[in-house]
Amino acid sequence: MTETYQLLGAEISYFTGKVRSYLRYKDIPYEEVNADRDVYLNVILPRTGVAMMPVLISPDDIAVQDTSDIIDFLEERFPEPSIYPSTPRQGTIARLFELYGDEWMKIPAMHYRWNHNAEAMYLEFGKVSQPDLSEAEQIEVGKQTCKPFEGSLPILGVTPATEKAVEASYEQLLRDLDVHFAVHGYLLGSRPSIGDFGMIGPLYAHQYRDPASGEIMKRIAPNVARWVERMMDPEPKAGDFLPGDEVPETLHPVLRRIFEEQFPPLHHMISSFADWIDENPGTDIPRAIGKQSFVLKEADGTPVTGERGMFTFEQWMLQRVLNFYQPLRGDDRQSVDTLLDEVGGKDAMQFDLRHRVARVKNQLVVEG
Repeated sequence: MTETYQLLGAEISYFTGKVRSYLRYKDIPYEEVNADRDVYLNVILPRTGVAMMPVLISPDDIAVQDTSDIIDFLEERFPEPSIYPSTPRQGTIARLFELYGDEWMKIPAMHYRWNHNAEAMYLEFGKVSQPDLSEAEQIEVGKQTCKPFEGSLPILGVTPATEKAVEASYEQLLRDLDVHFAVHGYLLGSRPSIGDFGMIGPLYAHQYRDPASGEIMKRIAPNVARWVERMMDPEPKAGDFLPGDEVPETLHPVLRRIFEEQFPPLHHMISSFADWIDENPGTDIPRAIGKQSFVLKEADGTPVTGERGMFTFEQWMLQRVLNFYQPLRGDDRQSVDTLLDEVGGKDAMQFDLRHRVARVKNQLVVEG
């Protein structure tokens, strides 16, 4: 039996980049298999029941879908060096960045891809789906393949009314991260954490690789571009987290942005989802349970209100943060809360989960 893992994914895939970077850092032997139409129909759907990439297939023939589950599955088999900081502040902040990268960064990632890079993407998607066709045929296939992705912009909150605010928020995020990565190799030191792997998904596949987005990143945030390059070609198993459970002040502007933008709608979704569960006992959990408002600011500080879906999977990702943060006690909890208070997040991190959810056979279910 070969000890090589298979990663079914694609260079253009948001979440494949997260796992690929992790595999390279942990120096885990793997081969990447292009998730073309045949792989979807004959491998991914039969093995997982969902039409989503990436999928990891282990040497002992276990198929794992969802990047957080894939990474946790591999962490059990390859525990050193851990990508999860064990200390209170760093452990909490690393998980917050994974939640932010996986869920909230979809908004700018999808905006830039489909409003700035669509023509280039038609060919790329066509090549992934039907690699044996001619370029002209691949473009036509790509246009059809991309329709659902382009059509998802409004449900994510990207409309003509919000585009300027989406760009202002994202480009200021780049500037803030650029200051941080001018000093630090990764978010929390010289070793990547789960937060770095959460952020690399959107910042590599959509924002570094896509041509127009890549030009923006390299022009206004060259240190972020260099971090992307380190993440995709890391020194295996190298580096350390900062001593003393330090969370650099250079991350404070980014953390304030997370709590200002992502957490108000996240609170509303959690409450609405609990109500939905109470009102729909035994019903399969849908991907979204309605719409909600959210607020971003344009470059001059003008607030812009948009509308987006309430995505139930965000609760499962939030639970990963709370599972670490909520059990903290005494000095550990006080240390984290002091930091959270400094960045406007202490109150935002207080959730009362009336219902918890789990993933069973790649579907969300209510626990208990």
